[in-house]
Amino acid sequence: MIKQYNSKQFALFLLTGGMAALVNFTSRILLSRFVDYSIAILLAYIIGMITAFILAKRFVFKESQQRIRHSVLYFILVNLVAVLQTWIISLGLAYYVLPYFGFKQFVSEIAHAIGLIFPIVTSYIGHKKYSFNEQASL
Repeated sequence: MIKQYNSKQFALFLLTGGMAALVNFTSRILLSRFVDYSIAILLAYIIGMITAFILAKRFVFKESQQRIRHSVLYFILVNLVAVLQTWIISLGLAYYVLPYFGFKQFVSEIAHAIGLIFPIVTSYIGHKKYSFNEQASL
């Protein structure tokens, strides 16, 4: 299990996931100008998720034999777990933890960045095992 986290594939997952997270983070900042912080997190996650799927399929899980329909379905399911993790962590940090410790500037940005980092390992495992399994789905 530890070996898979040292692999080239995991490194590519971190790189492409980082790019998708940057898209997510930037979109959340832009969306926050028009909608509530909580809604902006969810909308930005969808934008980042589309970016992540395209990058993961193209660069990380190239050997996957899964049908695209299967990959998309499981990618969404894995990301529903991840967005829930991101949303809970981001809101908890922004509204409770960071203000408690006296943070006053960039609270939503710090909270959201930490929230995006949290589901990296669970997402990798879910995508490797379900979304982009190298064996064809039944």
